[in-house]
Parts: sequence; C-alpha cells; structure tokens
Amino acid sequence: MLTTSTRLKLQSILRRVAEGASVSLSDRVYLQKFADRDRTVSSWLRRARRQQLSGRPLEGLDSLLDGLDLCSAEPDQQHSPEADDLGDWFAGADSWLRRD
Repeated sequence: MLTTSTRLKLQSILRRVAEGASVSLSDRVYLQKFADRDRTVSSWLRRARRQQLSGRPLEGLDSLLDGLDLCSAEPDQQHSPEADDLGDWFAGADSWLRRD
C-alpha cells in the first residue's frame, strides 16, 4: 500500500519519464524499488516507458492495449520486421522446434 505522498512522488517521476524529461539516478532507483515490489507501480512504469518510446500520446488500439496493460512487458524489446528475421530467431531452438 502506497501512502499519498509516495504515490504523488512516484507519479511525478513517471510523468517525467513519459515526457522524456531528465530523471535523476536516485529517482530512477526509488521508482524501480517500488516497481519491483508493487504490480501497480510496475504497470505505471511500463506505460510511461511505452509513451516515452512512442514520443506521442497513444490513441486508438494502442491506447486500449496500454490501458489494459496488454502490451509487451519490456517496451524496449520491439520486433522490427526490417531488421529481425523470424528464421534467425528460431535458429537456436531445439531440433523438434526448428524446420530444417
């Protein structure tokens, strides 16, 4: 359970993360400490990171997925069809999974 002052401080940090503003290391450590222990804070952090990476407010289907927190657990780990080949990704898989 978060106190009101803690929640407001975390949301202030998250707002700066989402906007791409400067966030000190101590603030990031403080935020991550709560994100590791509280699922709600973890969800807030993922949403802020997705907004930061998109560079704009989410709308449409992206907004729905973000609101339901159904997007990637790691916003930095996005599939890039131009750079990533699915065959290469499965190259290290067990023989029963690979198509030779």
